[in-house]
Amino acid sequence: MSLKSDIGKISIAVLLTGGVSYGTFKALEPPKPSGEPLGNNLTELPKPPDPFKGEINLTWSDSKPDFPKQVKAPKGAPNVLIIMTDDVGASASSTFGGPINTPTMDELARGGIRYNQFHTTALSSPTRAALLTGRNHHVAHTGNIMEAGCGYPGYDTLMGEDTATIGHVLRYNGYSTAWFGKNHNVPDFETDLRMGPFERWPNNLGFERFYGFIGGEANQYVPSMYDNFTPVDPYIGNKNYTMNEDLANQAIRWIKEQKSISPDKPFFSYYVTGGTHAPHQVPKEWSDKYKGKFDKGWDVQREETLKRQKEMGLLPKDTALTPRPKDIPAWDTLSATEKKNYARMMEIYAGFLEQTDHYIGTVINAVKEIGEFDNTLIIYIQGDNGASGEGAITGSLNENVFFNIDSETPEEIAKGVDKLGTVDSYGHYPAGWALAMTTPFQWMKQVASHYGGTRNGMVISWPKGIKERGGLRTQWHHVVDIAPTVYEAVKVAMPNKFRGVEQKPLEGVSMMYTFNNPNAKTTHQTQYFEIVGYHGIYHNGWVAAKTPASPPWMIGKFNGPNTTDEWELYNVEKDFSQAHNIAKENPKKLEEMKQLFFIEAGKNNVFPMFVNDLNNPPALISNRIDPNDGRTLFTYWTELSRVPEANAPDFKNKSFTIEADITFEKGTTPNGMILTMGGRFAGFGLWIENGKLVFGYANPKSEDYQEVISTSTISDGNHKVKFEFRSDFAKTKKFGAGGEASILVDGKKIASGKINKTIPFRFMLTEYMDIGQDYGTTISPRYEVPFKLNGKVNKVLVDTDPKI
Repeated sequence: MSLKSDIGKISIAVLLTGGVSYGTFKALEPPKPSGEPLGNNLTELPKPPDPFKGEINLTWSDSKPDFPKQVKAPKGAPNVLIIMTDDVGASASSTFGGPINTPTMDELARGGIRYNQFHTTALSSPTRAALLTGRNHHVAHTGNIMEAGCGYPGYDTLMGEDTATIGHVLRYNGYSTAWFGKNHNVPDFETDLRMGPFERWPNNLGFERFYGFIGGEANQYVPSMYDNFTPVDPYIGNKNYTMNEDLANQAIRWIKEQKSISPDKPFFSYYVTGGTHAPHQVPKEWSDKYKGKFDKGWDVQREETLKRQKEMGLLPKDTALTPRPKDIPAWDTLSATEKKNYARMMEIYAGFLEQTDHYIGTVINAVKEIGEFDNTLIIYIQGDNGASGEGAITGSLNENVFFNIDSETPEEIAKGVDKLGTVDSYGHYPAGWALAMTTPFQWMKQVASHYGGTRNGMVISWPKGIKERGGLRTQWHHVVDIAPTVYEAVKVAMPNKFRGVEQKPLEGVSMMYTFNNPNAKTTHQTQYFEIVGYHGIYHNGWVAAKTPASPPWMIGKFNGPNTTDEWELYNVEKDFSQAHNIAKENPKKLEEMKQLFFIEAGKNNVFPMFVNDLNNPPALISNRIDPNDGRTLFTYWTELSRVPEANAPDFKNKSFTIEADITFEKGTTPNGMILTMGGRFAGFGLWIENGKLVFGYANPKSEDYQEVISTSTISDGNHKVKFEFRSDFAKTKKFGAGGEASILVDGKKIASGKINKTIPFRFMLTEYMDIGQDYGTTISPRYEVPFKLNGKVNKVLVDTDPKI
């Protein structure tokens, strides 16, 4: 039965209104949290001004003051530290039976409790929106990542004030609030630091301090960081820089400063690392710890992990290992070259996760050092979704190959394998390792229908509030439950109104009932899942899942719909790993579960779903909103940095020209960047190198890098530099087509050449367009950032519809 025929069976009224019942199911209300009375029972935030209760007469001497009282946190309220790593599967960490040492998480688990049935949404931005708001991700307008939204309520990426965040609620209830690390909740067309709008930047989501990066990923050695709204480049002048250390140092400093200035005021820190999202980059001393550890391959690793998980009591003894997808080769069938490549990729990933966990440990040690550990609620979530299969079957030296729908052969990878993990690589491991890191489940990141995409390990520590040490909790929970848990622990209410806006109800439930009652019955009874067409539903121990037709490493390749017409059914109370599909034996139960999915999806803005067909090109080709309103002519009057791709001219699959009016003082040898878009792993630049004009185009595969260089030089004084690119796309209709490049100075052509290949769909996700300088990674290793032009930029004109 197709998606359309499935929907046809459900009442349109139910779909549009989320009606109260359908068949045997009724709309579910989350249970009210149990526990002590609320401290600040504020139903509206910010708290309305108190009336003046003093007296006002002619002078101070005969008047009575009444200073407005600021809201204080409830007495004894704990500090809150929420930690979440990136793209870590359910079984990567040692805490949950995996092969990678995570001593910080291990220690927290020994002193707190770990959860073996905790779930995310299967993708970055959606998980983070659900965590921050306590609402389902489509209700928070985040049905996909920020770069791939579209004009439907569940997918437009415009999280609004009707879903106030944990930051909002705690800040206005007397907390100091800070966000460190990844922010993948700003729509990409709102990431320009000059223009905004800034409503969805952390400082306007309730966080008084932000230090981190905007976007889905970042180079661990050369990131584009922000300190609140100020761009910073902390790697300049620091050859040993890594983001993990930087984030930890910033968080430690903030926590210590906060407790130094306001010791009685609790803090909330949202600490979300870039590790271990690609690029997988870590200093060699970390990856070398795992030398040879993964030579046995992913098949053996899955078996060893499952055995260890059973020995640790993390899952039932009868849990079965799900089969490896047919597209992922058996390790024993690989060539020696492939085995060497893939083993090294996994060593780097393992070192990356251990380094990430280590620096998380330094933050927690700082909390201990200042005597706040016992009354700090620490929630450590290992991953925002399942392990990533975006390295495809072969892994990659540069993950931008995946986003631009290309591939690398094992032989090509072998030539650069020694660079993996360094600043000269942008690598990702193959999907076989992603599967191993989600043992014992099926599938991985993006696939929301199955636990491989949504199951993540979680540990909670709060010595003052949790009696048991080293306990296991088996209750079924979801990332929407984090906010309600925090509110109950802190003893504050979710307001009815925020900034005058009526609030959507919380869709999560508090997990506090599990803290000191390990045998309590699960209260999160129903949860739908949907990401890019992969969908399913959990209800009281049962899971119905639409069978994926297209694996996550094939998304965007025009190979047909994401899902087949088949549904699968699992009794996960008896089948922990979803290994036994019992749909054929239970048609009535399956039909009930399918109906419940469509009811829940209708209530939560899930429709229309993405189905990946020829009429739905990959979402990363262009943005759903054009901030430039169809402009093809752009005039820049000064030097600029960090213009996001969504706000920059669209240089892809078309001809374009760049004209620069620049002036150099007398006696100057012209040098520096004129304009660059993206970086070394996917981008281009037009620059002057010791008087010579250079145009360099860096495709994701390093062997496809090309340059056009002038034979003559330019002198000091004023010059009109023009670059022309005549794309072959119009005649070939091939995405990423090459074309003819020419450089002119003062009307005279001084260089020309062929660019054989261009970026078809997306430049680097967290690098930008710069004019008169170049930050981030360089297009060519011959120059170093910031490579500022040693002249004056009078004007730069870009035309993406030139008459050439």
